[in-house]
Amino acid sequence: MFVLHEVFGFAHPEIARILDRSPTAVRQLATRARRHVHARRPRHRPGADLHAQVTERFAAAALGGDLRTLLELLAPDVTLWTDGGGKGPAVSLHPVHGRDSVAAVFMAVARALPAQGLDLRHRRVAGDPGALVLADGSPLAVVVVDLTPEGDRIDQVFSITNPDKLAGIRPPAV
Repeated sequence: MFVLHEVFGFAHPEIARILDRSPTAVRQLATRARRHVHARRPRHRPGADLHAQVTERFAAAALGGDLRTLLELLAPDVTLWTDGGGKGPAVSLHPVHGRDSVAAVFMAVARALPAQGLDLRHRRVAGDPGALVLADGSPLAVVVVDLTPEGDRIDQVFSITNPDKLAGIRPPAV
């Protein structure tokens, strides 16, 4: 019904006849559908520079165990998606939801990382800013974040620690 009106230009009374509904019911459904579509549509994508800055701050906070900064950067309903393939440090089979839970995962990761030999590099991953974590010169993780439409918080984190998937990554030259 929303598509009939918005895309094909049918009037509400015509749609009502097609669907065997009252014009009032069709108008109400159209209003709800329009509100729903506009509520879910990002008004704009954050700029690449802002995205890179947030990614860099997040990676530094996660590796450094900076809980306060992590909590500032993560949206309340953030989701962490991990792929360790049963071989990497990320072993969760299910997404982790919520700022406190996601921050707790990264605090645990920071405590488990070696104190020496870590290097953090920033590079583009699938067109977005990403963080490459190296341990003794070998890839340990690739992390990419998605931002809220306002660009001020992280609403999704994608972490790959599966060594099979990281095998093709060549560490950047120093």
